[in-house]
Amino acid sequence: MGTKKAGTDLHFTEDERALMKEMVKETIEGTLFGKKEKALQVPPKLKEKMGAFVCLKTHGELKGCIGHIKGFLPLDETIREMARQAAFYDPRFTPLDAGEWKETEIEISVLTPMRKIDSVEEIEVGVHGLYIEKGLDTGLLLPQVAVEYGWNRTTFLEYACVKAGLPKDAWRSKGTNIYIFSADVF
Repeated sequence: MGTKKAGTDLHFTEDERALMKEMVKETIEGTLFGKKEKALQVPPKLKEKMGAFVCLKTHGELKGCIGHIKGFLPLDETIREMARQAAFYDPRFTPLDAGEWKETEIEISVLTPMRKIDSVEEIEVGVHGLYIEKGLDTGLLLPQVAVEYGWNRTTFLEYACVKAGLPKDAWRSKGTNIYIFSADVF
């Protein structure tokens, strides 16, 4: 299976993207303000099982980012659950409060299936995300992270290892598995 550029496996229309953002907003506002979620018409594509992350930034700073790397649930359900988790249960941050909500941006990343690679030369910075696995230690970085920080391939690999709780150079070690994936990020 060949890797495709980000967004080519997962082309969503502007209406589908807007609907997913609306799902995130409704889910978070339901908790913050007790608003009842509307019954939304969900197209068949958003009922497919896909992995996804919801990231929230308040005043440009990460406030929460949680996701499923594999499609365990239909995408619409995954989006709602990850919105709730990112806003209120990301252990790295205090829960989002009503005062922060107006200043919070939503970013959704829908993931392609992961593919184990044999050579780090297969990694395209800005196209691929990384999932590093050694024993029980795992770490994931979305494709946009390397671009946001201006990382090259080696630095991207090092930070994925650090995220897994491994030494920076663990990606070079025997027994370390490296997977790549793409994402439609909006």
